[in-house]
Amino acid sequence: MANLKEVKGRIQSVTSTQQITKAMKMVAAAKLRRAQDRITQMRPYSQKLSAIISNVSAGVDSLQIDNPYAEVRDVSKVLIVVVTSDRGLCGGFNSSIFKATKALIAQKYADLEAAGNVVLMPIGKKAFDHFSKRGYNVIGEYAGMFHQLDFGHVMEAAEHAMKSFVSGEFDKVEIVYNEFKNVATQIIRQEQFLPIQNEETEEERGSSDAIDYLYEPSQEFIFAEIVPKSLHIQFYKTLLESNASEQGARMTAMDQATDNAGELLKELKLTYNRTRQAAITKEILEIVGGAEALAQGG
Repeated sequence: MANLKEVKGRIQSVTSTQQITKAMKMVAAAKLRRAQDRITQMRPYSQKLSAIISNVSAGVDSLQIDNPYAEVRDVSKVLIVVVTSDRGLCGGFNSSIFKATKALIAQKYADLEAAGNVVLMPIGKKAFDHFSKRGYNVIGEYAGMFHQLDFGHVMEAAEHAMKSFVSGEFDKVEIVYNEFKNVATQIIRQEQFLPIQNEETEEERGSSDAIDYLYEPSQEFIFAEIVPKSLHIQFYKTLLESNASEQGARMTAMDQATDNAGELLKELKLTYNRTRQAAITKEILEIVGGAEALAQGG
């Protein structure tokens, strides 16, 4: 059985840890509220704009307008944007993204990976550290994006992916990230960023009620200005989703850690009391034994 000093030291250590996890939970909760507000405000606009752009892109051929972001090519080289956090202590938030990314590569791009034609663009230091240490082709200049999560900063990373696709450096761009559902739930998403996918179904294409858009000022302006801005917004939304998911995961993880520390403290205090009682009993027995020996000697 451990002595009293050891048990008391462990109690103090666990108590300190519990105070830290409580503080981290409160910080994550405050950040989560801000992050959740940002993503809930962005979602409706982003989703509607994405649907409009996708549907409009379906008519590019008939309009005789060159839309480089919708060009479907044989995939010989692919870029995968992997979005994680900069820090740990957020449960399985990052590890689930690592697994999903590796599964995506194994299932869809195993041959390209063997040929060295799969490139990762990590956003978040955890993704950069994980994949760079394991020998993946990594673009590391955007790993610290979460230090300044604003539209202008994020647009740089989006622009890099878009220009790389248009120039033919990559034939497809995919994004792997956590979508925020609620504090306790994050959904892993694997989405095709480029080329733009047409969301119109076969029924809609064959329907006489299909949407007929009026273009103002012109179709050329739409595809030269609006489409790139839409892609920037979709990219920004992805990072906002991941940021909110990260804070939710961290809040949940710290809450569980606090509860676990509380359970451990109960066990340690029980052990401390038992050890203390055993020590007191031993001292009493020694005193009684000494008194009896003195009485018999007298």
